[in-house]
Amino acid sequence: MGIFTITLPDIGEGIAEAELTEWNVAIGDEVQDEDVLGTVMTDKAAVEIPSTVAGKVVWLCGEPGDVIAIGAKFIQIEVEGEGNDAAAADAPAPKADAKDKTDDTAEAAGEKPAAPAPEKSAEKSPPKAEAKSQPASQSQAARPAAAHRPLAAGEKPLASPAVRRRAQEAGIDLRRVGGSGPAGRILHEDLDAYIEHGPPTARQSGRMPALGTRDVKVVGMRRRIAEKMALSKSRIPHITIVEEVDVTAVEELRGQLNAAHAANRGKLTLLPFVMRAIVMAVREQPEMNALYDDEGGVVRQYDAVHIGIATQTPAGLTVPVARHTEARSVWDCAAEVVRLAEAAREGKASREELSGSTITITSLGPLGAIATTPIINHPEVAIVGINKMAVRPLWDGKEFQPRKVMNISCSFDHRVIDGWDAAVFVQKLKSLLETPALMFVED
Repeated sequence: MGIFTITLPDIGEGIAEAELTEWNVAIGDEVQDEDVLGTVMTDKAAVEIPSTVAGKVVWLCGEPGDVIAIGAKFIQIEVEGEGNDAAAADAPAPKADAKDKTDDTAEAAGEKPAAPAPEKSAEKSPPKAEAKSQPASQSQAARPAAAHRPLAAGEKPLASPAVRRRAQEAGIDLRRVGGSGPAGRILHEDLDAYIEHGPPTARQSGRMPALGTRDVKVVGMRRRIAEKMALSKSRIPHITIVEEVDVTAVEELRGQLNAAHAANRGKLTLLPFVMRAIVMAVREQPEMNALYDDEGGVVRQYDAVHIGIATQTPAGLTVPVARHTEARSVWDCAAEVVRLAEAAREGKASREELSGSTITITSLGPLGAIATTPIINHPEVAIVGINKMAVRPLWDGKEFQPRKVMNISCSFDHRVIDGWDAAVFVQKLKSLLETPALMFVED
């Protein structure tokens, strides 16, 4: 038998490390060639790492959330034959973990035998409790449990070792017991009252207070999102402009096109029209369709319009990219958005489909909002947010008319986009969406 070590392969993105997000095997499992061992997350996507041999797993490099260097040891498998890691095969069996080692050291040093000390105090405490129990017993039934003071997160209840031992033996969570001693210390009398009467909250409402907490480790896609958002907010001074748009005309056009062509060309949503409006607007303001290299001090403007579509998936927020929207019709844009959204939600989007955007659209869909303040997708310089549509009365100069209205929220990198230019861009979008015929007029 030998040990075969599999290292973290070069995933081909020019990266130096990746984050371990999931193990598909455990120590002792039998694996076959091509079985998925685990998943790592790069800046672009999740990548499954397959086995290249058959055998039994004997060592794992870490836990989900750990960052592993490319080329570092990922997993070790016991195989028939010599394997490829003679040093690992000759190494002694793994020792007990740090916790076990600490416990053994403490016991050897005589620290653990100190535990009987609380037992001694526990032996002394009952007579003391009995001495007080006679007068207390006469009024025990009439004495309610002490008022319960809510504990702050991480705060431990104050109690002597003897009280703690009694509570443990009785199966009582001291966090539920009110203390009548100094600084809310829980006394034997409080424990007796709790046992007889129950917690005050339970007596008053019939419900027990919720005291549980959970620590959720931020790993994988969620960690990438957190890092990306922190980068954008810490490095980009945002300026956000919210503008009201009358979308009655574009909605009427959309309805007519769907009625005539939805059966054979697919259904149009508002999003393809917004994409078309962005394409038209950046022709006049190419500085909006750009990436800012703040370290190099260079703004790179693009002729091609690659629009990122912020998409919510089970794993978190992703931004698949509709490339070359300047060369697409609204029908083609609609089909591409549907394809990308399905691929992203199913986790099948490629790295190329998740990178390379030059400007982004974000929308909460039917949930919507009156207004939002979108966070720019770094290193882009602009993002367009679509908000909830509603019918509102608008004055046409003679009377109020019911119109379909929504707000657009656009954020800009104020380091390279001035407020005036940002306002001009937003007004251009407004004009195009309110007069949709202009979107289909070519120069």
